[in-house]
Amino acid sequence: MALDPQLQALYDRKAAEGGRPLYTMSLQEAREADLAAVLDGAGTPEPVEEVTDTTFPGPEGPLPVRVFRPAGEGPLPVLVYYFGGGWTLGTIDTCDAICRSLANAAGCLTLAVGYRLAPENPFPAAVEDCYAGLRWTAEQAGARFGADTSRICVGGDSAGGNLAAAVTLMARDRSGPELAGQLLVYPNTDHLADTESRRTHTDPLLFNDKSVRWYWDNYLAHQADGSDPLASPLRAESHKGLPPALVITAEYDPLRDEGELYAERLRESGVPVELTRYPGVIHGFFAMAGTLDAGRRAVGQAAAHLRTVFAGGGPAGTKG
Repeated sequence: MALDPQLQALYDRKAAEGGRPLYTMSLQEAREADLAAVLDGAGTPEPVEEVTDTTFPGPEGPLPVRVFRPAGEGPLPVLVYYFGGGWTLGTIDTCDAICRSLANAAGCLTLAVGYRLAPENPFPAAVEDCYAGLRWTAEQAGARFGADTSRICVGGDSAGGNLAAAVTLMARDRSGPELAGQLLVYPNTDHLADTESRRTHTDPLLFNDKSVRWYWDNYLAHQADGSDPLASPLRAESHKGLPPALVITAEYDPLRDEGELYAERLRESGVPVELTRYPGVIHGFFAMAGTLDAGRRAVGQAAAHLRTVFAGGGPAGTKG
C-alpha cells in the first residue's frame, strides 16, 4: 500500500524543511528533537480525572512515575506503560498523551514508569528499572491510588514494547506479579534480526535500519548482551505462560517483521495473541494520534484489548 495520505503530507513537510535523522545529531539535540516531534504529533492531550507525579525506588535510586486516573469508581485495573525512544531518548512526557487516552478509553489506572537511559546507563539498567516499577505498582498502587492490583497489564511502544515484553519474562521467572495482559506496539525483539523489513525500509527521513543500529549501539555496552532474552525477548528459550498479547506493527517499519515473529512465537507457545499490521504507516504512528487517523484507531484497539483482558478474556486471535 502507498504511504497513508496524512503521513505523506507530514513526510513532504519534513523533506521540505530539510529534516535531519536523529542519529546524525548530538545526544542532547536528538533528545530535544524527539520530544518536540512526539508532542507535535500527539496533539492536545485528553483531560483525565487526576494526574499524580511521584517517584518509586529504583535499583540505583528514585525514579519518576506519573499516575493517570480516569473518572469512575475504583478499585480500577492497572496498566503499567513504558515509553519509547530506543532506550536512549524519551521521558514520561513522551507517552503522556498515550497514557491519558488509554486510561480514559480502557477505564484503567495508568502508570507511566520512568527508567534510566542509555548510553549513560546501558543494558540491563532500563529493564531492571521497569521491573522495579512493576513490582512497586503491585505492592503500592492499591493502597495509594485505589488500584485493583489483581488486574495488571504492561505495555509500551518501540523500546517501551521491548521493555514490556522483557518484563513479562521477568514476572514469570522471578517472583511475579501475575499479569493479565501485555500491549506491544512495534517492539524491538531481536538485536540480531536479519529481516526483510530491516533490509528494505531505508528511507533516511524515516526511522530506518541505521536508526535501529544506533539505538542498539547505545543500549548495549557489550554486543554479546544482545543475546540475553531481556534485551532480545525473541531469543528466550520459552515463551510459555506469558500473558495474552496484542502486538501492533506498521507496514513501513524496519521493526515490523521482528514484532510479527514475536507474535508468532507467543502463539506457538500457547499464548493468546492478536496481531494487527497497520497499512501505509511508519514506526511511531501510535504516538501520532493527534494527527493520524490510523494512530487514533490503534489507540482505540489497544484500549479494547485492555478492557478484554481486564475482564478476564484473552484476544480472539490473529488479524492481518
